[in-house]
This record gives sequence, structure tokens and C-alpha cells, in this order.
Amino acid sequence: MAKKTADDDPLTPLTLAVGQEELLLDRAVQQVVAAARAADADTDVRDLNPDQLQPGTLAELTSPSLFAERKVVVVRNAQDLSADTVKDVKAYLGSPAEEITLVLLHAGGVKGKALLDAARKAGAREVACPKMTKPADRLAFVRSEFRALGRSATPEACQALVDAIGSDLRELASAVTQLAADVEGTIDEAVVGRYYTGRAEASSFTVADRAVEGRTAEALEALRWSLATGVAPVMITSALAQGVRAIGKLAGARGGQRPADLARELGMPPWKIDRVRQQMRGWTPDGVAVALRAVAEADAGVKGGGDDPEYALEKAVVTVAQAARSRGRG
Repeated sequence: MAKKTADDDPLTPLTLAVGQEELLLDRAVQQVVAAARAADADTDVRDLNPDQLQPGTLAELTSPSLFAERKVVVVRNAQDLSADTVKDVKAYLGSPAEEITLVLLHAGGVKGKALLDAARKAGAREVACPKMTKPADRLAFVRSEFRALGRSATPEACQALVDAIGSDLRELASAVTQLAADVEGTIDEAVVGRYYTGRAEASSFTVADRAVEGRTAEALEALRWSLATGVAPVMITSALAQGVRAIGKLAGARGGQRPADLARELGMPPWKIDRVRQQMRGWTPDGVAVALRAVAEADAGVKGGGDDPEYALEKAVVTVAQAARSRGRG
């Protein structure tokens, strides 16, 4: 969530949005523009990248107008401005023009820090827009989005949405908006499941399918993608367990049965019988036992029994993939 300074008037002469979360940076700009246009519908908005802001450009944009029009000047990636342009901006900060709001978007960090310090010294209204890398931050973001829309969502629903959508804040915000528009009353986990959970499950089962097929590199690639997009580790261990158990069940079933009969006996859809039959080539009973132990250890690891859930998952995926090629080894 974007955090603002105590002076939260969007029409102050200078707003400084600091961070690398694109959605929050865009929202900081939109808030200023909306406030300016509420005060003057004819507000002129100039949205510029560093290569569009040459020495002298800012002075031209902020020079007095015969019509005294309101103007918003947005400078993106301010940390990348040239040294001469930074001098222009610093000079402007000492004597800002009336009816003009300057919005500086800065990534933070060391690059361009002199400009960042100058803006703060000039009394800029600051909006923090940090990159949300932690699941807890994204969970807090989802809760705040529901609150902003005046809607109630259970903690389980918020967590399920983060698990299903992943780390993209734009997609999370869009999902919250859709749920708020489509669903009456309190939004619970079941509602989120109907709308979105299939996305995370599909990703989890891709990891499991590649692993039980013995395709180690592809399984690890799918695992890393799933984790990067915010899929909950417990969903991945669950999918791995289901995949290995399905192979064990089918291997222990009576031979000569039709897929439909096997499906009834094993509690699987007929299409899955065909898939598991293809996946079980190379598996042995010992391999199934080894894989199940590895998945159980990973499941304990991701539920708090280990220090590194990602490593626990990688180890399980590799072990399952190796077990899938156990026939003929030795």
C-alpha cells in the first residue's frame, strides 16, 4: 500500500512518489491529476520521461500563462535525469509556480539521491510506493483494496486470492474490483475459489506432472515460475502428493480393466487414468515409496518445519523426478 506524509493535499506544489511498484506510482499520479481536474476541469497534464525533459524544458513548462491555467507536470524515473536537468529541477523547487503541481517519480536508492534529498528538503508531499515482495505485504494490500471499496472479505478469502493470483498487484487489484462488483455480501473463500483458485491449482499441477514424468529441468522451471507468481508452497506439495499417489494406485490396480472401470475403482476421472498410465512408465514400487517420503518431508518443511521452503520444494521435485526414472537403474 502506498504510504503518504501527514500533509496529504494532492494539490501541494510538489509530490514525490518513491519506490518501484508501478501500480502505486501510477495511482500517486492519478490522485494528483484527479484532484487538479476537480479544481479545474481544463487542467493541462504533461507526463514526461527523462529523455523528454531536456535542460530548459521544465522552465518552459512552468512559465506563467496568460490564462493562469492549472497544470500538472509529471516526471517519471526522475533518478535518470541528466545532471543539467537536475539543476533545473532543483532551481524550480526553490520557487515553485502557482497553479502548477510537479510530481516526481523516483525509484529510491542511491542513483539520483541528490534530487531525492532536495525534494524532501523543499517540503514535498511524499508517497511511498515500495515493491511488494513479501506475501504478507500483498495480503495487506488485498485487505486494503476491499476496505477502500467499502466491502468485507474474510481473512481466508484474502489469502486465497493472493494464493491464486500471485504477485502482480494490478491483477490483484483487478480481481478485488471484480469480486466487489459481482458478489453481494461478505466475500468468502468459496467465492474466491469459484472465480480464481483454478489458476493456482493449474500451476501446481504443472509442476507435479513434469516431476512424475521424470522431466527434472522442466519441473524445476515450472516450480520457480509458480513460486514467482505467488502460488502457495502447500498447493505444490499437495499436487505432488496427488501425482505420486495416483501412480501408486494405478500400479497396484488389477490389470486388464477398462479405463472406466479403473476410474470407478480408484476414484479418478477416465481421462486421468490414461494420463497416469503414460506417466507411470519408469516407476517402481520403491520409487513411489521414496517419492512419497520426499513429498511428506517437503510438506512439513513448507508448513514451518524447515528454514527454507523453496529449497524443500526443489529437493522434493528433484527426488520425485529421479524416482520416475528408477526402473532400469541400479
